Amino acid sequence: MDVTRIFDILEYKSLNHPNHPVFTAKEDGKWVKHYLKEYIEKANNISYGLLKLGLQRGEKVALISSSRPEWNYLDMGVQQIGAVMVPIYPTISEDDYRYILDHAEAQYIFIEGPELLRKIRNILPDLKSVKDVYTFKKRDENISSFDELLALGQANAVPEKLKEIKDSIQPSDIVTMIYTSGTTGVPKGVMLNHDNLISNFMAVRNIPNAEFTRCLSYLPLCHIYERMMNYMYQYRGFEIFYAENVGKVADNIKETQPEMMTTVPRLLEKIYDKVYRKGEKLKGIKKEIFYWALEYATDYEFENTGFIYNLKRKIADKLVYSAIRENFGVLQLVVSGGAAIQPRLARFFNCLGMDIFEGYGLTETSPVIAVSRREKGGRKVGTVGPPLDGIEVKIDSRNNEILCRGRNVMLGYYKAPDLTAEVIDSEGWFHTGDTGALEKGLLRITGRVKSLFKTSMGKYVNPEAIEAKFKESPFILDMMVVGENQKFAAAIITPDFEFLKDWQLRHGIKCNSQEEMIVDKETLARYNKVMAKYNKYFGDTEQIKRFKLVNEVWSESNGFLTPTMKLRRKKVMEVYSEEIENLFK
Repeated sequence: MDVTRIFDILEYKSLNHPNHPVFTAKEDGKWVKHYLKEYIEKANNISYGLLKLGLQRGEKVALISSSRPEWNYLDMGVQQIGAVMVPIYPTISEDDYRYILDHAEAQYIFIEGPELLRKIRNILPDLKSVKDVYTFKKRDENISSFDELLALGQANAVPEKLKEIKDSIQPSDIVTMIYTSGTTGVPKGVMLNHDNLISNFMAVRNIPNAEFTRCLSYLPLCHIYERMMNYMYQYRGFEIFYAENVGKVADNIKETQPEMMTTVPRLLEKIYDKVYRKGEKLKGIKKEIFYWALEYATDYEFENTGFIYNLKRKIADKLVYSAIRENFGVLQLVVSGGAAIQPRLARFFNCLGMDIFEGYGLTETSPVIAVSRREKGGRKVGTVGPPLDGIEVKIDSRNNEILCRGRNVMLGYYKAPDLTAEVIDSEGWFHTGDTGALEKGLLRITGRVKSLFKTSMGKYVNPEAIEAKFKESPFILDMMVVGENQKFAAAIITPDFEFLKDWQLRHGIKCNSQEEMIVDKETLARYNKVMAKYNKYFGDTEQIKRFKLVNEVWSESNGFLTPTMKLRRKKVMEVYSEEIENLFK
């Protein structure tokens, strides 16, 4: 059968994968499987319950929760009656919750449990459209529970009416609104229809090997990237294991033995750093061989590596890589998105025997525009692969902006036709705001249009291209290039403190705090060497002439990063205004 509405996946699975477990999640310390029969029954009961409550087609249901089977039950139950899901990150501020819930005019809010309830309780009186709040984990007598909604639906089943509604829903109907976190300004509600998402997951459905059956999901389902991939996993009949949390990913990989997972580069960076530090426990020749193998992997190419390289790689594999690979079980494919992956990491993991595919897209494009492919010429370090089938991509000759057109492009921004018109032109081209280039059919991302700045000498600087190169250094966790209207470029740098601590211990440098670590003279001299090494890749006007190490690690929780791990440049400018000013004195 054809899947033309997302909830058609349930019927498709009934015909093709009726007895496979769909979701597996840890409950009370044990992995518990959830099967298709339960999925369909609960989705239907949610539909019946919401219909009994009077929820109308096109009205909004907000969901604030980490990834869990119930997330999917609610998603399908809402879709089946033509209502609109508004998933919201569990980590945003109270002000953002107030804005999104009010702007979306949410009728009902579903939350994971008491911790998230505390985050929104104060704003509930301000939300005039909200009729009720439900929790998956009921611990508050004043809040309705998810089980109560299921019971309401079971007692008021109207299968004929539900079928009539489902049959009337079109692929072009809006299915979800996702509020972009944004690096500036208020969040915008991206409206996506069934066809947007289906066209995307059908275009990537053949990326996993045919024999794959299990995957691990740790990214939040409120992010369109993980959500789209979850639809694809369901379509393919995979068993989806939901990780306990990001800190447990390594343990969960060992426990569940998935063949694939999706990620953001930051997790790969942490894994690499952990592997690198293991070498410090070795002695003598073993230590030398270990670090030789790690360094050798950073020269890996997907194609045409040559006989000598492959021979040495086999030796390195026998001595080092095979032992590292044991930690990943049968994991063979990791698809990275959300930000650019450092080339050294891509080379390392691929040389290790784990395929690292890189993709690119935006919420507004459902989300994938381009992704690596297995066929010859479909992968190259530093690119995000070729555009997906059915998606047109071109580069604007005026500013090198990436434009795309296809079934994946959003309907528009909710209640903002003016903002929609700014990004989707009269010919249907979506203006991504990213700069890039097409090289032999592969897309390379070079930065953001709005991030480009001019020095006082009138020379353009692309800060994100510089940052990406410098972050190849294990000494640098995050970095922001500054210098608009100044004579030169400079940088604010957050060290990788775990790596730096190990380096200082190896060199007999004793520091009692991060504050001491970043002002130590020997450490600053080492960072000067890092600057000199990577400055060689840039012209004089792009080279980092001065830098400032800061002791605060930039994260989502302290507001420096968006939920999708993008740098909030305005925040950095505000917090470090004095330090930035001093860089140019």
